[in-house]
Amino acid sequence: MGGHPDEVRAPEDWLTEVEKERAARFLYEHDRASFVAAHLLVRLCAAAVLDADPAGLTLLQVCDLHGPGHGRPYLEQAPELGVSFSHTRGYVCAAAGPGKVGVDAERVRPGPLDTMLADRVLTPRERALVTGNDELMRHWTRKEALIKRGELTLDQLGDGGDDLTGRHLLEWSAGPDIRVAVVTDTPASRAPIPELGGDG
Repeated sequence: MGGHPDEVRAPEDWLTEVEKERAARFLYEHDRASFVAAHLLVRLCAAAVLDADPAGLTLLQVCDLHGPGHGRPYLEQAPELGVSFSHTRGYVCAAAGPGKVGVDAERVRPGPLDTMLADRVLTPRERALVTGNDELMRHWTRKEALIKRGELTLDQLGDGGDDLTGRHLLEWSAGPDIRVAVVTDTPASRAPIPELGGDG
């Protein structure tokens, strides 16, 4: 699922106290809105897979280094379900499914190829083939999705390609400048953001 943050019409009281505290730290309202919308959208996405009430799903993240609110997300009620979310200015997306799931959305920078980023994140073979930022972002979103699955690290980007053997890839463009990649263990399809009945 993916769309503009305003399309995610779900109540913020679904968020945990940790999520609310993190949201309150954003300096700019549009960044806070994207963070909140992504965290709500992943609940909607997971609820669709589980046939559950999204209001009853608790999203948790725990990182050994940074503590609660960081690290790979999971649902307290269904820890075996893979969940992932991403947000970039003006766009949010989420994915849920069996096994490992990773999703990333990135904006394509205008102008000539961002050579500094390309040199940092692409393997030499990829770097030789990539000539524009659109291609660069397609590689970057795939790699970020693999990082979110726990199969690649930032330190390995220039060494590890985005080989998706044994995995499933779903990609789409949102407008002229946003690229999205979802990497899953089972075939995935894109679904619209659901409209909630009543007051959410």
